[in-house]
Amino acid sequence: MAPSFGGLQLTPFAAGGRKPSPDDDSEDLEDVWLLDGYDEDGSGLEEGMRRIQVRVTGMTCAACSNSVEGALRDVNGVLRASVALLQNRADVVFDPKFVGEEDIKNAIEDAGFDAEIMSEPNQTKPRGTLLGKFTIGGMTCARCVNSVEGILRKLPGVKRAVVALATSLGEVEYDPTVINKDDIVNAIEDAGFEASFVQSSEQDKIILGVTGISNEMDALTLEGILTTIRGVRQFLFDRTSGELEVLFDPEIISSRSVVDGIEGASDAKFKLHVKNPYTRMTSKDLEESSNMFRLFTSSLFLSIPVFLIKVVCPHIPLVDSLLLWRCGPFLMGDWLKWALVSLVQFVVGKRFYIGAGRALRNGSANMDVLIALGTSASYFYSVCALLYGAVTGFWSPTYFEASAMLITFVLLGKYLESLAKGKTSDAIKKLVELAPATALLLVKDKGGRFTEEREIDAMLIQPGDLLKVPPGTKVPADGIVTWGSSYINESMVTGESAPVSKEVNSPVIGGTINLHGALHIQATKVGSNTVLSQIISLVETAQMSKAPIQKFADFVASIFVPTVVAMSLLTLLGWYVCGTLGAYPKQWLPENGNYFVFALMFAISVVVIACPCALGLATPTAVMVATGVGANNGVLIKGGDALERAQKVKYVVFDKTGTLTQGKATVTTAKVFTEMDHGEFLTLVASAEASSEHPLGVAIVEYARHFHFFEDSSSTKDAEDHNRETRFSGWLLDVSDFSALPGRGVQCFIKGKRILVGNRQLLAESGVMIPTDVENFLVNLEESAKTGVLVAYDDTLVGVLGVADPLKREAAVVVEGLRKMGVIPVMVTGDNWRTAQAVAKEVGIQDVRAEVMPAGKADVIHLFQKDGSTVAMVGDGINDSPALAAADVGMAIGAGTDIAIEAADYVLMRNNLEDVITAIDLSRKTFSRIRWNYVFAMAYNVIAIPIAAGAFFPWLGIKLPPWAAGACMALSSVSVVCSSLLLRRYKKPRLTTILEITVE
Repeated sequence: MAPSFGGLQLTPFAAGGRKPSPDDDSEDLEDVWLLDGYDEDGSGLEEGMRRIQVRVTGMTCAACSNSVEGALRDVNGVLRASVALLQNRADVVFDPKFVGEEDIKNAIEDAGFDAEIMSEPNQTKPRGTLLGKFTIGGMTCARCVNSVEGILRKLPGVKRAVVALATSLGEVEYDPTVINKDDIVNAIEDAGFEASFVQSSEQDKIILGVTGISNEMDALTLEGILTTIRGVRQFLFDRTSGELEVLFDPEIISSRSVVDGIEGASDAKFKLHVKNPYTRMTSKDLEESSNMFRLFTSSLFLSIPVFLIKVVCPHIPLVDSLLLWRCGPFLMGDWLKWALVSLVQFVVGKRFYIGAGRALRNGSANMDVLIALGTSASYFYSVCALLYGAVTGFWSPTYFEASAMLITFVLLGKYLESLAKGKTSDAIKKLVELAPATALLLVKDKGGRFTEEREIDAMLIQPGDLLKVPPGTKVPADGIVTWGSSYINESMVTGESAPVSKEVNSPVIGGTINLHGALHIQATKVGSNTVLSQIISLVETAQMSKAPIQKFADFVASIFVPTVVAMSLLTLLGWYVCGTLGAYPKQWLPENGNYFVFALMFAISVVVIACPCALGLATPTAVMVATGVGANNGVLIKGGDALERAQKVKYVVFDKTGTLTQGKATVTTAKVFTEMDHGEFLTLVASAEASSEHPLGVAIVEYARHFHFFEDSSSTKDAEDHNRETRFSGWLLDVSDFSALPGRGVQCFIKGKRILVGNRQLLAESGVMIPTDVENFLVNLEESAKTGVLVAYDDTLVGVLGVADPLKREAAVVVEGLRKMGVIPVMVTGDNWRTAQAVAKEVGIQDVRAEVMPAGKADVIHLFQKDGSTVAMVGDGINDSPALAAADVGMAIGAGTDIAIEAADYVLMRNNLEDVITAIDLSRKTFSRIRWNYVFAMAYNVIAIPIAAGAFFPWLGIKLPPWAAGACMALSSVSVVCSSLLLRRYKKPRLTTILEITVE
């Protein structure tokens, strides 16, 4: 038998390692690195902490999720715990030094729920540092421990080292690019101790489906193959499901090598395919719906005869006479009803007793408590009535059918609810389906020639693989085109409807569709690092988050059940006491009934009609649908709290460069005010700006390069097919002491003389005078919405460059649209006042803040927030990240940088300002829907409970039997979920509608 996973703990370490910089060859590459900076829980994990997700089953309402959260937070070592009722999932951040996965699982099970640790989807190599565990022998005292720790901490590349004497284990955090595990082992042994490597956080798990195993001998053969593969740590094969779980160390072997090794060693008898974790989760959801359907049909099959015996059979003489035949102490009809309802109550309805028991053991109460209480009261009263009649001869009416029909209707509601809740997560399912199942791997020989095309599982792609993408197929991974040209439909990922042209060195995104020509691509990002995986992760995290408005439902849920039980008891006592005092006529009583039975039916109806589930589902279902709809429209929302804040936005602050403008600055004017040669002037400026990443700097360098190559005709051909590494070689001057001065420009030294490239402030701080004729020239540039860039060399002003950045075509319309929506647009920029005002006038923005440093943008945000207003910031660059973080709602344009995206609450995948309106409009519609959901849920309980209690019976004769009350309760949850599902019909607002423009 294969070894089990017991006692094995994997400890992924979330370290902030350096992110590989995108190749500078194309600005479009920013699309590929779109979500690198995004951490799944919205904030980086604390040092040494670990994050896992647990599948929790058995939760029925907000009280259950609160109960699980409470149980987890009580565990020593758990830092944070969040439970999502709809996804049946708990998200836990904990310290692995104090608590393990099994402890967390046991805590949930002790609270009365089933728990299963979920595998981490698309887990790949951790970035940055690794956490390794080593056994250390020969230590006898604390001094030995200190000695080993001291040796380890002095090693280059080791960030942290902790050694435990009791367990003879050492835990070392190290940078694998500087030092490896063998170096660490050697260092310990050199100090006179024994050492061996146990495992690292880079150890990984893969789940494979295996075909070709037909008997025990095949299973033993598979086990034998796995034990011989170097790098495989542990494995577990499930004969029933055909699933093989393999734990391996990617430092030694890759997942593809594991698969190839098994298939090769079995002479292709065993066929393996990677199980997608998301697909497995979806199958579990379907299994839950199927199980609920089976319970419902079983209950219905048993309840229909009970209903017929009570309602229909008395009108069929022959059948009625059979049912009235006495068999022992009871009639045949009573025996049948008792037997059938007992099956419904204790076999089909067992789940309600189990759920109620869990809740009560944990000191809470949920919907299961109400159902178990109501059905038990009806069932056991009916049993007591039968036994009492058999003993005394006084036969009271029984209500077996109430119990059976109640459970049937509740199960119907639960089944419909599970189907509806499944639809709320359709967005994630659609995103998962975008990824192709297989890929065509191009295999080269040692000479670099292609020798074969091999079809592999897409989840086995590795960075650096060369892949073929035929026309009409999906791109299997993020990468760079190495051969061919085509158009790719990226609408499913970015929301951009127009196909995008792709040529050699163009970036491609996994999951997009190649429309025309064949392409060869080199995979750069796979697994959880791809844009598609990051989007899925972001949407999942958003759906797991709780909006602040959810706190209201959590509070109500905590007191709901005790309140309803108290109201039910008051109803029972009220009707019973009033009856015995003669406050209502005996004619109201059922045939052969008494005051207690009459009161009991009202009390049971109160218990079963009240529904805490509808309140608990009001917010999360709407947030789930909204985040999915947003993702489909190219608007990624990082959580329910962001949704809630966005619908209250009063001010939208726009950055100018790259946000309102296209971010593709071009030099329109270059004037030299000294005797310096024009070409020499441009070479000097380009050399200074070559190290700058600012859009203006890039534009200046590109302008100078064109000038340089146009002057030198012999370089023209080279200019056409150069690459990034050689683009600027050979004509730029050597630069020393370069420094970028945010909001001012750059300075450096060329040939020992200082060169300044920037604005007036930079030159003024450096003591360089600006002549009158230069100032006049500069003013003319700025009044025509161009940015003037001053150049000083050796403390003398030598020239001015005029740079224009065209406005985005939709900018003016979006600004006007925001005004129509009651939102005030503001522009903030580091540019000078004249240029800023010229741009603002063109787009229609009245409130302008110019010459603002990056840190000052955050101060502008705080200024608008002083009166309690909600402020949104829209930006795209690194210099916008402080303002994005300071704003109540940060919106990062999709073509922006990783840092900007990490600081934002909304990521606009397309570089289109219309999505700002979409984001605000979707937030408003979502919270309008949430409010309606609360109205439905609250109004239902406020109206239904008095009706069930018989408040209107004396005047209108309205009486709700328990089974009808149960049907109403079941449908209340379904109605709330269906209300949220209406958000799936959301359409982006048309600007013509917002602006009230009539197009002829």
